[in-house]
Amino acid sequence: MEIVPLADGLYLVTAAVPLEQYGPGKLDVMLSDLDQVGDIALAHEDVVEHFAQRNGAIVVPMKLFTMFSSVERAVKDINSKRASIDSAIEKIAGAEEWGIRVVRAVATERDTKAPVAPRSGAAFLAAKKQARDDVKNAKLVAAAAATRAFERLASLSRDARRRDAAPAPGATQPLLDAAFLVHSGDRDKFTEAARTEAAACASAGGHMIVTGPWPAYNFIHPNESA
Repeated sequence: MEIVPLADGLYLVTAAVPLEQYGPGKLDVMLSDLDQVGDIALAHEDVVEHFAQRNGAIVVPMKLFTMFSSVERAVKDINSKRASIDSAIEKIAGAEEWGIRVVRAVATERDTKAPVAPRSGAAFLAAKKQARDDVKNAKLVAAAAATRAFERLASLSRDARRRDAAPAPGATQPLLDAAFLVHSGDRDKFTEAARTEAAACASAGGHMIVTGPWPAYNFIHPNESA
């Protein structure tokens, strides 16, 4: 690993990668191996967090698999983007990222009513319609709670973004997947509000997952959706 000093107190952290693994034609093959990509992503995150934990450091993470043919090329690219980098640094200084994900709670056997045998065909159809309506209404109630949670937590954040990427194959679309840029001094206030909103979501049939604090990955590319 090499730390390259740039102008005005900016540093570029680089590492060499083997061409036999990351070179033309090789990377595409590797990207199909999700386990290997996951290991690389974790290693990338470890480096970012290592430097983010230094006192006074503001880390602008690069995307995974950002590569250049030489350190000189990397420095040239950074210098060409210096205005946007400076803007990102100004935005995330003194702040940390938190993630909030809300999904439908899994119904337990206790929550599931035993079906009543219909006495006629009309009663059977009515019961089927009622069951569909109950499921639809439950989703709406949980979704409304997730929306209120987003609005409440966004009001305590410097910035907030919904992440609308399609879920992995076989996964269910979450009611809410969002990132929040929170001033480090407001961490306690934010997490307390998150606990309150988690309880409200649970009462409405949702389950909230809170992660963080993280480096501000979702707030350094203003022209891209999170």
